[in-house]
Amino acid sequence: MLIHRHDAAYSGDEWRSFLASRDFGELVAGGRGREVPVIVPTHFIYDGDTTVRLHLARPNPVWDAIAENPLAVISVYGDYTYIPTGWNANAGVPPEQGIPTSYYAAIQLIVRCRVVDDHEELAALLTAQLEHFQPEGGHAPVVAGAAPYGPHLAGIRGLVCSAEEVKAKFKYGGNKSVEHRERIATHLAERAGAGDIAARDQVLRRIAELPAR
Repeated sequence: MLIHRHDAAYSGDEWRSFLASRDFGELVAGGRGREVPVIVPTHFIYDGDTTVRLHLARPNPVWDAIAENPLAVISVYGDYTYIPTGWNANAGVPPEQGIPTSYYAAIQLIVRCRVVDDHEELAALLTAQLEHFQPEGGHAPVVAGAAPYGPHLAGIRGLVCSAEEVKAKFKYGGNKSVEHRERIATHLAERAGAGDIAARDQVLRRIAELPAR
């Protein structure tokens, strides 16, 4: 992923905060000697630091790729929108000659994967996922060897992913003046299409949190 200096995360807190607000992305496992990687859309839980945990069905082809090479990528993106030509035209440039662009946030964790087959650990992982995704409860406890979920643990495998490198990009006009970005934020609020308000909030947050020079 290309990350210009003006699109880089201000700090580790910035990318961690964004990742903590997400729980769905793609696991990309390249394996060894494959023509294309195995890419799996999946829910996950993030510990707020460097560890992501998830589970997948045992027949998933990703397990072969991870056995070949335990290094993989977890890719998450969001708060994206399209910025049209006229909005992004610099001062003095006719609106129809402006250069359109995309605004978005993207995190790519290069992770080392540890496969979990132990039923006790799997039960703990699933319990943590249920606490995250279904905090209101309404489900039976997950106990290894006990109904209703215990017998199903043999059909899944868990994955503990420890980040060894983080690539974080916040592409929200960081190469433009504050006035330019504030104008785009106004346009986004007025258009209010899918993703516009989230992108606007990112633009204004990044302005407010500009590092001291």
